[in-house]
Amino acid sequence: MFCLMDVSGSMAQEIKNLAKRFFILLHLFLKRNYQKIEVVFIRHHTVASEVNEEEFFYSRETGGTVVSSALKMMEQIVRERYPTSDWNIYAAQASDGENWSDDSPLCRDLLQSSILPVVQHYAYIEINSGSDQELWHAYDEISGEFPDNFAMKKVTGPPDIFPVFHELFEKKPA
Repeated sequence: MFCLMDVSGSMAQEIKNLAKRFFILLHLFLKRNYQKIEVVFIRHHTVASEVNEEEFFYSRETGGTVVSSALKMMEQIVRERYPTSDWNIYAAQASDGENWSDDSPLCRDLLQSSILPVVQHYAYIEINSGSDQELWHAYDEISGEFPDNFAMKKVTGPPDIFPVFHELFEKKPA
């Protein structure tokens, strides 16, 4: 399981806390339901870093926003450590959706060409109470191509976390 969290300056502390709640729920779910699982934590602002669980949830690092840095890191880690012939790859990404305008098309292309073809499921949550951001629009352009393994949901406040988590990870009928 790859957990990708935006920690850029646009992610106000309230938004980061909602992202952390989502990932804590995901982490607890995984630990309780699966005996053999590896979780890769990636935090990003203008650069991405693979971090341990404590850094993921408690580090205060911040900066600008280049989301593709996290997607490139995930792609590289999958290629180097998790061959898809041996591993089921899942990912969850949380962001406020703000991104450098020239980076969002790159994110869309990375998802479309390199990530979604190899993952069992990729969940994106956008945390904001306003209109859809650039990243949402970029991802929405390809969402119809991957209906079985790509899901996008909006979170506007704490009451949304559990219902969105449930929708993103509910078992689909065979």
